[in-house]
Amino acid sequence: QVQLVESGGGLVQAGGSLRLSCAASGSIFNINHMSWHRQAPGKQREQVALITSGGSTNYEDSVKGRFTISRDNAKNTLYLQMSSLKPEDTAVYYCYAWGTPTPASPPRDYWGQGTQVTVSS
Repeated sequence: QVQLVESGGGLVQAGGSLRLSCAASGSIFNINHMSWHRQAPGKQREQVALITSGGSTNYEDSVKGRFTISRDNAKNTLYLQMSSLKPEDTAVYYCYAWGTPTPASPPRDYWGQGTQVTVSS
Protein backbone atom coordinates (compact mmCIF):
# COMPACT_ATOMS: atom_id res chain seq x y z
CA GLN A 1 0.00 0.00 0.00
CA VAL A 2 1.55 3.26 -1.14
CA GLN A 3 0.97 6.40 0.88
CA LEU A 4 1.98 10.00 0.32
CA VAL A 5 2.79 11.80 3.54
CA GLU A 6 3.13 15.58 3.54
CA SER A 7 4.95 17.65 6.12
CA GLY A 8 6.17 21.20 6.57
CA GLY A 9 2.95 23.16 6.74
CA GLY A 10 2.28 25.74 9.41
CA LEU A 11 1.63 29.37 10.23
CA VAL A 12 3.85 32.04 8.72
CA GLN A 13 3.70 35.79 8.32
CA ALA A 14 3.26 37.39 4.92
CA GLY A 15 6.58 37.57 3.14
CA GLY A 16 7.87 34.49 4.88
CA SER A 17 8.86 31.08 3.57
CA LEU A 18 7.90 27.46 4.06
CA ARG A 19 9.12 24.21 2.57
CA LEU A 20 6.68 21.38 2.08
CA SER A 21 7.79 17.78 1.71
CA CYS A 22 5.92 14.74 0.45
CA ALA A 23 7.37 11.31 0.97
CA ALA A 24 6.02 8.24 -0.78
CA SER A 25 6.06 5.25 1.53
CA GLY A 26 5.51 1.66 0.50
CA SER A 27 6.52 -0.13 -2.64
CA ILE A 28 5.87 1.53 -5.97
CA PHE A 29 7.33 0.48 -9.29
CA ASN A 30 7.42 3.86 -10.99
CA ILE A 31 6.28 7.39 -10.29
CA ASN A 32 5.63 9.52 -13.31
CA HIS A 33 4.68 13.11 -12.70
CA MET A 34 4.11 14.63 -9.28
CA SER A 35 2.40 17.83 -8.32
CA TRP A 36 1.20 20.05 -5.52
CA HIS A 37 -2.39 21.18 -5.28
CA ARG A 38 -4.14 23.45 -2.83
CA GLN A 39 -7.67 24.08 -1.68
CA ALA A 40 -8.73 27.22 0.13
CA PRO A 41 -12.00 27.35 2.10
CA GLY A 42 -14.96 27.63 -0.24
CA LYS A 43 -12.82 27.18 -3.34
CA GLN A 44 -12.06 24.34 -5.70
CA ARG A 45 -8.81 22.45 -5.49
CA GLU A 46 -6.25 23.84 -7.90
CA GLN A 47 -2.91 22.63 -9.18
CA VAL A 48 -0.08 24.83 -7.99
CA ALA A 49 2.99 23.20 -9.50
CA LEU A 50 3.91 20.07 -11.43
CA ILE A 51 7.14 18.27 -12.12
CA THR A 52 7.64 15.43 -14.56
CA SER A 53 9.87 12.42 -14.06
CA GLY A 54 12.40 14.18 -16.28
CA GLY A 55 12.39 17.31 -14.18
CA SER A 56 10.31 19.64 -16.34
CA THR A 57 8.18 22.00 -14.26
CA ASN A 58 5.02 24.02 -14.63
CA TYR A 59 3.51 26.58 -12.27
CA GLU A 60 0.18 28.25 -11.74
CA ASP A 61 0.50 31.92 -12.66
CA SER A 62 0.01 33.32 -9.16
CA VAL A 63 2.97 31.39 -7.74
CA LYS A 64 5.48 31.79 -10.56
CA GLY A 65 8.72 33.26 -9.26
CA ARG A 66 7.75 32.54 -5.66
CA PHE A 67 7.34 28.74 -5.47
CA THR A 68 9.80 26.08 -6.60
CA ILE A 69 8.89 22.43 -7.03
CA SER A 70 11.55 19.74 -6.95
CA ARG A 71 11.83 16.02 -6.43
CA ASP A 72 14.34 13.44 -5.29
CA ASN A 73 13.60 10.39 -7.43
CA ALA A 74 15.89 8.14 -5.40
CA LYS A 75 13.90 8.94 -2.28
CA ASN A 76 10.50 9.25 -3.98
CA THR A 77 10.14 12.60 -2.28
CA LEU A 78 8.56 15.77 -3.58
CA TYR A 79 9.24 19.28 -2.31
CA LEU A 80 7.67 22.69 -2.61
CA GLN A 81 9.74 25.68 -1.57
CA MET A 82 7.41 28.62 -1.00
CA SER A 83 8.76 32.15 -0.63
CA SER A 84 7.24 35.63 -0.46
CA LEU A 85 4.10 34.05 0.89
CA LYS A 86 0.86 36.00 0.74
CA PRO A 87 -2.36 35.64 2.75
CA GLU A 88 -4.06 34.37 -0.41
CA ASP A 89 -1.70 31.39 -0.38
CA THR A 90 -3.53 30.14 2.71
CA ALA A 91 -4.94 26.70 1.94
CA VAL A 92 -4.59 23.00 2.53
CA TYR A 93 -1.79 21.78 0.28
CA TYR A 94 -1.99 18.28 -1.19
CA CYS A 95 0.69 16.16 -2.77
CA TYR A 96 -0.24 14.12 -5.86
CA ALA A 97 1.53 11.43 -7.82
CA TRP A 98 0.70 9.51 -10.98
CA GLY A 99 2.38 6.18 -10.67
CA THR A 100 2.46 2.48 -11.39
CA PRO A 101 2.35 0.18 -8.34
CA THR A 102 3.80 -2.87 -10.11
CA PRO A 103 5.14 -3.54 -13.62
CA ALA A 104 1.91 -5.38 -14.50
CA SER A 105 -0.56 -2.83 -13.16
CA PRO A 106 -1.97 0.29 -14.82
CA PRO A 107 -0.97 3.72 -13.54
CA ARG A 108 -3.17 5.37 -10.94
CA ASP A 109 -3.61 8.45 -8.79
CA TYR A 110 -2.10 8.86 -5.37
CA TRP A 111 -3.04 11.70 -3.00
CA GLY A 112 -1.62 12.80 0.29
CA GLN A 113 -3.76 13.72 3.27
CA GLY A 114 -2.96 17.42 3.03
CA THR A 115 -1.07 19.90 5.16
CA GLN A 116 -2.37 23.29 6.28
CA VAL A 117 -0.53 26.43 5.27
CA THR A 118 -1.72 29.66 6.89
CA VAL A 119 -0.24 33.03 5.96
CA SER A 120 -1.07 35.91 8.26
CA SER A 121 -1.10 39.51 7.12
